[in-house]
Amino acid sequence: MIFTEVNTFISIVSSAFNSLSINKWRRDFLVEIFMLYLIIPGRINFKQMSRYSHYCEQRFRNQFKEKFDFMTFNRELTSPHLGKRVAIAFDPSHIEKSGNKTPYVGSFWSGSDQCTKKGLEISQLAIIDIDLNQSFHLEAVQTVPPKTLKIAFMSLSHWYAHSICSRKDELQKISNLVVADAFFSKKTFIQPLIDSDFQVISKFRDDANLRYKFTGKYCGKGRPPQLVGKINLNELDMKAFTKVQFNDSTEAFYAIVNSKSLKRDILLVIERKTDEQGKTIQRLIFSTDTTMNSIEVLEYYHCRFQMEFNFRDAKQATGLNHSQARDLDKMNFHFNASLTTVNIAKIIHLNDKNKAGKPFSIADYKLLYHNAFMLNRFIEAFGIKPKTLKSHHHVKELLYFGLKTA
Repeated sequence: MIFTEVNTFISIVSSAFNSLSINKWRRDFLVEIFMLYLIIPGRINFKQMSRYSHYCEQRFRNQFKEKFDFMTFNRELTSPHLGKRVAIAFDPSHIEKSGNKTPYVGSFWSGSDQCTKKGLEISQLAIIDIDLNQSFHLEAVQTVPPKTLKIAFMSLSHWYAHSICSRKDELQKISNLVVADAFFSKKTFIQPLIDSDFQVISKFRDDANLRYKFTGKYCGKGRPPQLVGKINLNELDMKAFTKVQFNDSTEAFYAIVNSKSLKRDILLVIERKTDEQGKTIQRLIFSTDTTMNSIEVLEYYHCRFQMEFNFRDAKQATGLNHSQARDLDKMNFHFNASLTTVNIAKIIHLNDKNKAGKPFSIADYKLLYHNAFMLNRFIEAFGIKPKTLKSHHHVKELLYFGLKTA
């Protein structure tokens, strides 16, 4: 293709291969796969890829079965743009899938529908950068159904923890801090991570059993008491808590307290926000690292939500739900390729100085690259010279046709 946008895409993807030992043919094939995920409208499957490529359908089926180190690739892809305040975020998502022959099909919780549904589930490991307020995909791991885990005497929380701990060496090159939502505020998830030298930021339920630590002078006999009563969230002891202002509408109170369910001391940050109706919303955010800054604990937890946009963009634009494969390796490649393509589009956006400060839109990038692909086909078919002065204006107009932020 002759367009600058396409050359930028190829350059960014190619630079991330430097730390991977793969041959040139495989590199070129992977560049084409990521490009196809970005340009194909409608469903993205092997048959559709063959229609937009000079490779046959069987070639895609064979290549999707080959292993690829998506975590290293995505780390190299994003590392030039990351700041110093980064963490690992973890979140599962339901994937629509019917049939009984697909590996790991089961009943999983769907957050968008607020119910348990049949299908697949993938857990995304991502980088969150609180300075950019952005999330970048690292790797997607398919979840084993609870019925299968029960046979192996393993809970879902244990499986999630295993998904992180088994990748400890690669993840801790980025950060040893893991951020997860309220579902993961369980000892069965947190303790394995602590044992693997991770620290965790998460959220408690409103009825969490939290206790004050004894910090006064003890004059009695025997061992001094460790704890001095349960925390009443409506009447905080301000001798133990310190108040800070998070932003104009949010104040926070922090203290080192003891969690009965986790059986350990934690840094608790109580966030109180007043909404437009005057109602006070309270959230209990905590970190297992008691030396952390309370404001950063809140910033990391808030930034975790950026992961949801990775899933949204991949489902809406890059075919995360479209896989028709029934092979575990092929599905794993598809899930990661879909989310990685969203990563590539984000990096292109960050590299474009003209887009500085403007919101990222995966729909615009998908339309832009589809326009470039179609224009290139017309140019090749009709022998048009797009670089002539006469054609330049018309080519640019067609290239950015339909974009919201052109």
